[in-house]
Amino acid sequence: MKDILRGAVVIIIISAILLLINSKLNESGGSASKDSITVYNWGEYIDPDLLKQFEKETGIKVTYETFDSNEGMMGKIEQGGTSYDITMPSEYMIEMMKEKDLLLPLDYSKIPNIKNIDSYFLDLPFDPDNKYSLPYFWGTVGIAYNSSLLEGQTFEEWDDLWNPTLTQQVILVDSARETIGMGLNSLGYSLNSTDMDELREATDKLKTLSPNIKAVIGDEVTQLMINGEAAISLTWSGQAADMMYENEDIDYIVPEEGSNLWFDNMVIPRTSRNIDGAHAFINFMLDAEVAAQNADYVGYSTPNLAALDLMDAEVTEDERFYPDEETRDHLEVYRNLGLEMLGHYNEFFLEFKMDMK
Repeated sequence: MKDILRGAVVIIIISAILLLINSKLNESGGSASKDSITVYNWGEYIDPDLLKQFEKETGIKVTYETFDSNEGMMGKIEQGGTSYDITMPSEYMIEMMKEKDLLLPLDYSKIPNIKNIDSYFLDLPFDPDNKYSLPYFWGTVGIAYNSSLLEGQTFEEWDDLWNPTLTQQVILVDSARETIGMGLNSLGYSLNSTDMDELREATDKLKTLSPNIKAVIGDEVTQLMINGEAAISLTWSGQAADMMYENEDIDYIVPEEGSNLWFDNMVIPRTSRNIDGAHAFINFMLDAEVAAQNADYVGYSTPNLAALDLMDAEVTEDERFYPDEETRDHLEVYRNLGLEMLGHYNEFFLEFKMDMK
């Protein structure tokens, strides 16, 4: 009988300990560990030295994870398995995340470095008054090409990619909005078209590009272009800047028919367990010296006006990567088209890729 009672007491004690541990974990779910944050960002999209600097200056340890698509990022945050404190979605994704109540409003009393941001990049339609987001990097979508492999051919229009002399020379990014968008732009249609006839026409035109397509891939394109294993790629401006830094034969243009002007932004997901730490990280990244160092490392364009004064003028005055406001006004920002229409884009993109096989 004593053994039974002793066993019962042990079970009660263990249960109490487990309940206490669970309670502590739940408490940490609200404001969590004040000495750590988890940052969820695109691959190769921050200078690692800045993470160490932030840790040293604040005493807040950074756990850093990466994603390769806006949709994948939102899906993981929506599942709630990991408590991310900061993430960097693109503009249309912010609209979608707002609709799903996945974002926390920013407290600007904790972000004094907002003063450094160029006003052109604030109060944009995807987040009026910047209630939930602040700009991180911006850029364009265009064509990178290696002139030494192309016998002097240059590019001014999207249609130049359809030149029959470019068999197996073109690499496309594995992304529906960019690739279908290229087809739409080449026909004079909007990047945000919801007209199924226009999407069909764009997809059918992309299929005629198949003989010229070498591959549809992701980040690998950078090294292929640098090594001279590919001559032409649909790419983002910062990715092109990396190529050009390593290979002087590579150039980059935004076709005259138009293209995408994109913005990646810092937000605090509802999964955040250290909201103060998240604000501290945003404010740190908006410091002029930090933003300049980050832009030099990453290669994309910074919206930080104060940082531009600290950067090489040869970079900041290069209109391929810092187009003037008049040029930017002729480009289109992706809008949130809704899950159903995004599904149609993905279906057309898959149809196009299957047609190449």
